[in-house]
Amino acid sequence: MATGVLQKLSGGLNRARTGASPIGQLLWCSRGLATSNSRNREDSWFKSLFVRKVDPRKDAHSNLLTKNEESNLYKIQFHNVKPECLDSYNKLCEEVLPSIHADKYYPCELVGTWNTWYGEQDQAVHLWRYRGGYPALTEVMNKLRQNKEFTEYRKERGKMLLSRRNQLLLEFSFWNEPVPREGPNIYELRSYQLRPGTMIEWGNYWARAIGIRQQNREAVGGFFSQIGNLYMVHHLWAYKDLQSREDTRNGAWQEEGWHEVVYYTVPLIQHMDSRIMIPTKASPLQ
Repeated sequence: MATGVLQKLSGGLNRARTGASPIGQLLWCSRGLATSNSRNREDSWFKSLFVRKVDPRKDAHSNLLTKNEESNLYKIQFHNVKPECLDSYNKLCEEVLPSIHADKYYPCELVGTWNTWYGEQDQAVHLWRYRGGYPALTEVMNKLRQNKEFTEYRKERGKMLLSRRNQLLLEFSFWNEPVPREGPNIYELRSYQLRPGTMIEWGNYWARAIGIRQQNREAVGGFFSQIGNLYMVHHLWAYKDLQSREDTRNGAWQEEGWHEVVYYTVPLIQHMDSRIMIPTKASPLQ
């Protein structure tokens, strides 16, 4: 009897597996497809966390931002000088740097040289331009190694320094090229460390806004780094004095569109600082 009961139960199970009604089979298939689709969606969502489609570009970002018809390269130097040596350091630079600037043998120009007034104290800042890009920079460096006067200058300079650093820069296409100015002026170097990947966005906003900040000829130059601290932007401004700076900056807020530039560019910045600088006697920017 027990055997008969087991046979009936087994037969019932087999019929349930193989002889289910069409509606039952449809429900089973639907559940299978739903489970499969759900799994696919989960896989797709999970992969999207790690895989992002990137639109191909045929140009580097730097080529989109700089002046393509020119190949100027800039070098900015920051020298932290021993406080007791600053006057001697300035005198040494005044004896050597203008001669390199004026000598056509070297394809470079001294754009400006300053001492920091407010910001990092006892600091010298030099800005050089190399017409011809990296080949010009290499040519100048090779020639200066053979220059005994410059070699002696470096030795004496080294005795006066606490630290030094530099960056290689390109200029934004929408800024004017820095040209010599008569003084007296004070200069402000505003440096912005941007979030990686935001340089194009920064350039788009400033390309529209720079006209607002050129009404008093305060805009001197705008640069972004290529070697050194990356995603670094430097804006160089000239003012007659600190009060003129205050009045000019306040006046920008009265111009249409300026508040929008500030609103959209501030979130792109990780860190920023400002230096007020006084040109030295050797500086073409006075």
